[in-house]
Amino acid sequence: MIHVDGTLQSEHLRSALERFFGVAAGKITALNKRWNPAHGTPVFTVDGTYTSRGWTEWTQGFQFGNAIYQFDATGDRAFLELGRKATVDFMASHVSHIGVHDHGFNNVSTYGNLLRLMTEGCIEENSWEREFYRLALKLSGAVQAARWTSTADGLGYIHSFNGPHSLFADTMRSLRALALAHRFGHVLMGEQDRKISLLRRLLQHAEATARYNVYFGQGRDRYDVRGRVVHESIFNIQNGVYRCPSTQQGYAPFSTWTRGLAWVLSGFAEQLEYLETLPEEEIVGTELLDFPSKAAVMARFVETARATADFFIENTPTDGVPYWDTGAPGLTKMPGYLDRPADPFNEYEPVDSSAAAICAQGYLRLGRYLTDSGEPDVGTRYIQTGLTIARALLDEPYLSTDAEHEGLLLHSIYHQPNGWDNVPNGRSIACGESCMWGDYHLMELAVYLQRLASDGPYLTYFAVGT
Repeated sequence: MIHVDGTLQSEHLRSALERFFGVAAGKITALNKRWNPAHGTPVFTVDGTYTSRGWTEWTQGFQFGNAIYQFDATGDRAFLELGRKATVDFMASHVSHIGVHDHGFNNVSTYGNLLRLMTEGCIEENSWEREFYRLALKLSGAVQAARWTSTADGLGYIHSFNGPHSLFADTMRSLRALALAHRFGHVLMGEQDRKISLLRRLLQHAEATARYNVYFGQGRDRYDVRGRVVHESIFNIQNGVYRCPSTQQGYAPFSTWTRGLAWVLSGFAEQLEYLETLPEEEIVGTELLDFPSKAAVMARFVETARATADFFIENTPTDGVPYWDTGAPGLTKMPGYLDRPADPFNEYEPVDSSAAAICAQGYLRLGRYLTDSGEPDVGTRYIQTGLTIARALLDEPYLSTDAEHEGLLLHSIYHQPNGWDNVPNGRSIACGESCMWGDYHLMELAVYLQRLASDGPYLTYFAVGT
């Protein structure tokens, strides 16, 4: 169980954040100088060197988004120009990519970050450049929403790269693409010029995720534990009926792949911030089943986020860094593993620091929302949990300080069941490596915390003007 430090404040992390951005500068520069985009996109490291893995093209936006965030944190325009040029040169194919569920990862991390910085006044105003970013985000949100499977209960979901039968937990974090496109007044145009609301699809997908990928301890099956998350839900595409839980990257359909939970926690928390900005009539106008008011929708998002947040606290080691799956079989050989900090060098099961980085931001956003909504006790607990996790990740053994290692966040896992992650010589499990989404989410977390510590503007995409 996480030992939440109730005394920790964002200001206490200032020196750790300064150190982090100092380390990040050299690594971002070196990777972008070495990397040949013709070889694909960097996904994870092997012996400290980034390599590609052709499964889906979902990490290039993280690579360039890191440079944009480094400018955000330091004001060094070399990183802004790196990110801005790379976005123009390489990201267009991601805007029109019809085969993935990852638009919020790739495109919001690049076009979205650049637009956010312009709106904040951090980069010079240029109306044509602004419209370029807005158009990219409009199209990205619509293309993502078009990847749609309707369900028998009146909902539906953006199906994963596995096909129309597959609802992934991951996509909850990617809904930010639909949110921004809707914010800019865009719709998805269908047959006979039917206008399809991106907000409606966002809400339908979110409720499908809550209903089928998240458990609430209500006896749904024999393994219904509140806050447990299943990576994948399977549907019969002939009639839209739900069939069963499944997983691609977790240990089993009835265990919790911790990064899947992280996507859900962070995704619901961030979407609460988005929905908060919408008027009642806009949400009610979507005519979403079972939710007659904005308050009812918000309550459902809170219920889901809190369930996953509580489960993670209870099923994660004391420092807030989880093992890759709560049901990983080797954990039975590690008595008391939840009563001490995670051990990335153990002999049985890998940790996944990337899940921790994603969760930390989710806790901070959820805690802030609840505190502002009149629940300061639980809100503060979640904020302190996020800070506790961040402190662990900004220090050894998770922060990568070796200039020869291209990653920023060590001890992440991509696909344990497939055996893709590097096992160093002399070790029995994968450790010591980084991944692009882990680096990016630690970077995003660091910028978020830097702004809190300096009383700067709150880090959100949803203040972006129309």
